[in-house]
Amino acid sequence: MSTELRRHTAWRALLRVFKPETPGFWRRVGAVPRMIGATMSGRYDGGGRLTAMLISGLYIVSPIDLVPEGFLLLLGLVDDAAVAAWFAGALMDETERFLAWEKARERVIPGEYAYRRPA
Repeated sequence: MSTELRRHTAWRALLRVFKPETPGFWRRVGAVPRMIGATMSGRYDGGGRLTAMLISGLYIVSPIDLVPEGFLLLLGLVDDAAVAAWFAGALMDETERFLAWEKARERVIPGEYAYRRPA
């Protein structure tokens, strides 16, 4: 895989969002439905990362998450902050990767490959 499409750690991706050469926030937000659609149709390989993001989002909003807050107080809130930071970074990284994938696909002509044996 090219270096343009490699995955970064979520933490580093969260910091990269504000760099001028990366896609803007709203462009990334607009890419999320297309990314989900391309993943669901099997054209894009982001299924594992999207599943991890879905699980982390559900963890943050689920009532099960109230248990650590009840017993561990501050530490329970820190785990939420860490999961939320990972979620945001992973989302920003994956949308940047998806936008690069879309841009690379613009150079590809859809069709079928026909192999002909030399005579």
